[in-house]
Amino acid sequence: MGIRSLLVALAGVAIASGSAYATREYLMPAAATAAPETKSQLASVVIASADIGYGQPILPQSVTTIAWPREALPPGAYVDLATLLPASGQQPRRATHEIAKGDILLASKVSNFGEKVTIVQALGPNLRAVAISVNAETAVGGFVTPGDTVDIVLTQGGDKDMRAITILQNIRIVGVDQDADMKRDQPEVARTVTVEVTPEQGQVLALAQNAGKLSLSLRSLNEARDTELPAVNLSDILQEPPPPAPVAAAVVPVTESEPVKVTRIKVRRANEVEVVSLD
Repeated sequence: MGIRSLLVALAGVAIASGSAYATREYLMPAAATAAPETKSQLASVVIASADIGYGQPILPQSVTTIAWPREALPPGAYVDLATLLPASGQQPRRATHEIAKGDILLASKVSNFGEKVTIVQALGPNLRAVAISVNAETAVGGFVTPGDTVDIVLTQGGDKDMRAITILQNIRIVGVDQDADMKRDQPEVARTVTVEVTPEQGQVLALAQNAGKLSLSLRSLNEARDTELPAVNLSDILQEPPPPAPVAAAVVPVTESEPVKVTRIKVRRANEVEVVSLD
């Protein structure tokens, strides 16, 4: 009885081993063919390993590469560090926009080798940079910084004829004085603010600066919709009653008078006067 049990146990072990071997042989080819396919779907992409501010050089210690799904690569992404970093003795590329840690480096946010980074690189397609004069009162006490969006208000006239009207809305600030760093968050009283506008809006600003005083109204980060705002007169703020309507003068009807009937006339002859009756 013991020998029979031993033989049954050995047979069970043999069957189990054969099943495990057959399963492993069946699955290994599938895994071997699946691995290259998964690897081919990934590509190397260059990302920022640290925050890179506007105008700062792209250095080896500020970038790295990671694997990224090939079909999800954004247009203009750098996939090779050799094409991004300068060769020996070559001037580096610079960030034309602020690049946060973990962002993919795109050609649209990076200058050419040794290229000077100016406010031009921060402008959108077909847009212009226009500077307007401001002070502490008209520039929100100096709290306007590059990257903010504002409304521009024109004030003109004098005394009771003074009025204010919003001429442009949702305008992006690209520079404060000579500073275009969008990471600057310290209030600073400026003398000029440079805004990003269309060519038509640039003409409006050129006329408005000569027509009156321009003020900036800082917008919320979550507000992107323009609002129709009518002009406001000083009399509207003072709530003065409207002037009384002029009183029309009384019109006296003109009646025709009856003709005067003449019955006698005086006739002068030399020194003599004679009354002649016409009856």
